[in-house]
Amino acid sequence: MDEFLTAEERELRGRVRNFVDKDLLPVINGYWERAEFPFELIPKLAALGIIGSTIQGFGCPGLSRLAAGMVATEISRGDGSVNTFLGVQSGLAMGTINMLGSQEQKERWLPEMAALGKIGAFALTEPDHGSDSVALETSARRDGDSYIISGRKRWIGNASMADVVIIFARDADDAKVKAFVMERNDDGTYPAGYSTEVITGKIGKRAVLQPDITLDNVRVPARNRLTECHSFKDVTRVLTSTRSGASWESLGHAIAAYEAAVAYSKSRQQFGRPIASFQLVQNKLANMLAELTAMQLICFRLAVLAEDGRMTGPMASLAKMHTAQKARWICSEARDMLGGNGVLLENHVARHMTDMEVVSTYEGTDSIQSLLVGREITGISAFS
Repeated sequence: MDEFLTAEERELRGRVRNFVDKDLLPVINGYWERAEFPFELIPKLAALGIIGSTIQGFGCPGLSRLAAGMVATEISRGDGSVNTFLGVQSGLAMGTINMLGSQEQKERWLPEMAALGKIGAFALTEPDHGSDSVALETSARRDGDSYIISGRKRWIGNASMADVVIIFARDADDAKVKAFVMERNDDGTYPAGYSTEVITGKIGKRAVLQPDITLDNVRVPARNRLTECHSFKDVTRVLTSTRSGASWESLGHAIAAYEAAVAYSKSRQQFGRPIASFQLVQNKLANMLAELTAMQLICFRLAVLAEDGRMTGPMASLAKMHTAQKARWICSEARDMLGGNGVLLENHVARHMTDMEVVSTYEGTDSIQSLLVGREITGISAFS
């Protein structure tokens, strides 16, 4: 597919790949094992010129959909936690402001976020409403020139360190879901009533912080309500626009696992010869490459359709469902091929395998994606 890339896209891919190989991979296993975020990488991520992804203006790079996808793939080839951090920053937080904010709101927040001077978070999911996110219970009521927000959120990436937190809540006046931007105070503290507790004990995405949020009568200025978010349909537009990112991430994890399996099979000696010489191993590698190639083609085509404005929600769902399934399989096959060494962090495969367990769940589980595709096929909704 390289022949379809521009010189600028090839240069971008090389720049990100170099960062992954020289800066990210040498340190990420330690952060992953300690369940700590690699803050040391933030200045280097900012210098890559990728923050803001496809957003035009406001200091953002205005990448093509294909270039943005390749960035997600290359970062994920290094580590899924760092890709999640970037996905929340560029796609969900900045993307929401860009899609649903006024011109003044975009100018107020996006430039600093594009420089990683401010970190963003996207607070939609609630403890009792995962796949059924439209049923969210967090409430917002108008009080003079402010809104008072109360509720709980769960699995909110970056929320314990964010400067800008987009909170989705149901407006008490009309029961519609609206978006509100909560900011840190000038002294660096959070507004009264906002508290977070980082979720621990994760088996995947261990190097990104994903807290629970408690909102206890948090006061947010009325001017911080995103002006173009009128109902959950607007939230859905944001989610649809970012869903293809999970497909590109799945591709990155699969590439990393496949490349590790190929390299290991050539160097690992058993029964007097490299295991790459055995039929079962070659069969596994051939099938892994076949699925990997299919994933690449799906992601490439989805990017073209998105660039043309022709990508639909069911298309994104089909791509996410398929790529997540196949990436899980490729990572599992690679782990098996490495035998006992496959569970060691130093060989990276186990980290990608467990991260894929997370990817298969977020941005809509495979089961939910299949129902969205099934509704498109039959015209009948399987949701109650």
